[in-house]
Amino acid sequence: MAWNEPGGRDDKNDPWSSGGNDRGGRRPNGDDQGPPDLDEALQKFMDKINSLLGAGKKSGGSGGGSTSGGQGGPGFGFIGVLALLAAVVWAGMGFYTVDQQERGVILRLGKFTETVQPGLQWNPPLIDDVTKLNVTRVRTYDHRSLMLTKDENIVDVDMTIQYVVSDPKSYVLNVRDPETSLGHASESSLRHTVGATNLDGILTEGRETLAIEVAERLQRYMEVYGTGLAISRVNIKNATAPSQVQDAFDDVIKAREDEQRVKNQAESYANGIVPEARGTAQRVMEEANAYREEVVARATGEADRFSALLEAYAVAPDVTRERLYIETLQQVYSNTPKVMIDSEAGGNNMMYLPLDKLMERVPAGTNNRNIRLDDNSLRQITDQVVREVNSRSSSTNLREGR
Repeated sequence: MAWNEPGGRDDKNDPWSSGGNDRGGRRPNGDDQGPPDLDEALQKFMDKINSLLGAGKKSGGSGGGSTSGGQGGPGFGFIGVLALLAAVVWAGMGFYTVDQQERGVILRLGKFTETVQPGLQWNPPLIDDVTKLNVTRVRTYDHRSLMLTKDENIVDVDMTIQYVVSDPKSYVLNVRDPETSLGHASESSLRHTVGATNLDGILTEGRETLAIEVAERLQRYMEVYGTGLAISRVNIKNATAPSQVQDAFDDVIKAREDEQRVKNQAESYANGIVPEARGTAQRVMEEANAYREEVVARATGEADRFSALLEAYAVAPDVTRERLYIETLQQVYSNTPKVMIDSEAGGNNMMYLPLDKLMERVPAGTNNRNIRLDDNSLRQITDQVVREVNSRSSSTNLREGR
C-alpha cells in the first residue's frame, strides 16, 4: 500500500517527514504534512560537504556533538564549495571551437600570444581575449566617386572591391578599422590611376586595364599599411560621364561606334576585293609570260628558218628563189576567196572568179558551212572555167578579124 493512500497513511513513509524528529528530536506535531524545512535541508547538505572535506570529524575526548572545527567550520566548507564551483565554471568557460574557415587571435592581458588553428581550443577566460576571424569568406566594398582624367575630363567611376583577410594578426592589431583604411586607399589608388588615363580609354575598352592597375596599386597600399587584407579582384561596374553632359558623351560614343562599323565594312570589302584583284593580276602576269615565251619561241624559230633558207639559197639560188615565190603566192592566195585566171590566148586582161559570191547563190535552205570543196573538185571547176574563158576569147578574136 502506498504511503499516501487513504486509510493507510504512515508518517514513517512520508518523504516530506523527518520521522517526527526535529534536529534529533520529535516534532510536536508528528502528523504535519507541510514542505520540508529549507534550513534543515541546507544544514544536512553542508554536513555532508564538511564530512567530505574533513571538517566534520568528531574530536576523540569530547562528548556531545562538538566538532574539531568549532570556529565556523560549516561556513568554511561552504566557501570552499563555492570556490570549487567557481573554478569549474571558470575552466568550462575557457573551451571554444574554431571553425575550419576561421583563425583565432589570442591576446593575453592585451598582448599578442598566438594565432590558433581550427579545432577545439582552450584559453584561460578573463585572462585571454580570443578574436575569431573568417579568412576564406570573400568580402566586398563598393566605392563610387567623380574624378579628373588625364585629358582634363570628369568621369564618374563605380567599382567593387573583393578582398579576404590574409593575416589575422595584422587585421586585429595593426589598424583600428581596416575597412576604413581600405576605403581611403581605394579612393587614392583609383584617383591616381584615372588621373593617368584618358577619358576614351576609361569609357571604352580600357576598363579591364584600369581595374587591374587599381587592384595592383591597392594591394601595395594594404601591404604598406599592414591591414592584413588581400585584394582578390577589382570590378569596374560603370564608368560614365557626369549626368550634366551625358547626352553629349552618348553622341560621341555613337559616332565612334559608327566609325568602327564603317571601318569593319571597309575591311570586309577589302578582304573580298583584294584577293580577287591579286588573282586577276597573277593571271595577267601568267598570260604575259606565256605570250612572251610564245613570241620568243616564234622569233627563234623564224630566225632558225631564215638561217636554213640562207644556207639553201647559197647552195641553189634559182631554185630557192622560185620555191619562195611559189610558197609566198600560195600563202597569199590561200586566204582569199577569189581565183585569178590568166588567159592563154594572150592579152593584158586578168580574170578572176569570185567564189565567195558564187557561194552566196546557194539556196537559202542549205547550210553554207556544210559545203566543202576538195582540191580535185576545185581543180576541175577551175579547168572548166579556164576552157570556157579560152573558148569565148577565141570567138571574140574571130569576130574582130584577128
